[in-house]
Amino acid sequence: MFGIPGKQAVTMTDAAAGQIARLMAKDGHEGLRIGVKKGGCAGMEYTMEYVTQVDPHDEVVEQDGARVMIAPMAQMFLFGTQIDYEVSLLESGFKFNNPNVTEACGCGESIKFEGM
Repeated sequence: MFGIPGKQAVTMTDAAAGQIARLMAKDGHEGLRIGVKKGGCAGMEYTMEYVTQVDPHDEVVEQDGARVMIAPMAQMFLFGTQIDYEVSLLESGFKFNNPNVTEACGCGESIKFEGM
C-alpha cells in the first residue's frame, strides 16, 4: 500500500460521498471500487464498478456512509485524489481531481501519469 499514516488514500467531496452512499443503499452494494487501466488517447483510463464483496487487498476508504475501494495496482496512481460528483445541464457523474495526472485528453476520460 502507498499510504501515509493518518492520511486517507483518496478523499470524497460531500456530493460524491452522498451519491455513493445512496447507490450503495439502493442496490445493496458494499461500495465502489476504483482503479486504472491502459486505454484511451492519453494512455490510461479510470475504472469504476460497484461491488458486492470487498477484496482483502483493496485499500478501503469510508466517509459519511460511503465506501470506496482502491484496486491494488491503482493505489500508487490514485493516492491524493479527490472524488467529486458533479451535476450539470448536460451530464452528471463522478470526477477525479488527481494530483498525479500529468496530461489529460480533451474529454477528460483519458489520463497520463509521469513516466508512463
